Amino acid sequence: MATSLIGGLLGNGWAVNRICVADPAPQRRRAITQRFSVTAFADNGNVVENANIIILAVKPQMMKDVLTPLAVPLQQYQPLLISIAAGVRLHSIENWGGGRLPTVRAMPNTPALVGAGASGLYANSAVTDAQREAAESILRAVGTTVWLDDESQLDTVTALSGSGPAYFFYLMEAMQQAGTDLGLEADTARLLTLETALGAARLALQEQESFADLRRRVTSPGGTTESAIAAFDAAGAHDTVIAAVDAARRRSEELAKLLDEL
Repeated sequence: MATSLIGGLLGNGWAVNRICVADPAPQRRRAITQRFSVTAFADNGNVVENANIIILAVKPQMMKDVLTPLAVPLQQYQPLLISIAAGVRLHSIENWGGGRLPTVRAMPNTPALVGAGASGLYANSAVTDAQREAAESILRAVGTTVWLDDESQLDTVTALSGSGPAYFFYLMEAMQQAGTDLGLEADTARLLTLETALGAARLALQEQESFADLRRRVTSPGGTTESAIAAFDAAGAHDTVIAAVDAARRRSEELAKLLDEL
């Protein structure tokens, strides 16, 4: 995700000298430097001393170990923190970072890797309007952004759009298998599935109608689509999707509580 953000920012006109990276692994520093020509440090402290915006792109379970040694310089310089670590709550970041800091939590998803991400953002009260705009512009470099009214809503965003690509891949996997089971070549079934998914998404973005109305537009009475939807309904697919998203939301809450206890 960090490399996606770097690539997105450079693609949106950011100068190379505006971006620096810290990574303890020499091979990753070399790879980032060779790919993007940005400055890469081994010590996180070098970034804190040289940046007014810091993106915390680390695994959630590593956040405490990353922030605790930086507490003094973070409090001294008061940079804007943007955390893309799922489940690490603001109060934990503030606790490990030595006190209150202007912080934005962001929940991007994996399509950010191709510039088509969707990110939910939540800022604490220490974040200024200018910092909100800066955070939004950074995440917009890899896709769409939405601001949330409550930090707890990030658990729902995690369940809906964070985990969401896997739901579509699951459906696409089943559609491809159905095509091959019914006689299509695997490559043909895959291509038709991919283009259908892409076309449906583009159509939904273009039109102002609800998803339900769009579905009804292609569901002719007595036709093939109606038979397919009836099979979905008979299997309880609609309620299953709702239950699946809720299960992901509840697991996000559970993982956040575990991280709070670190």
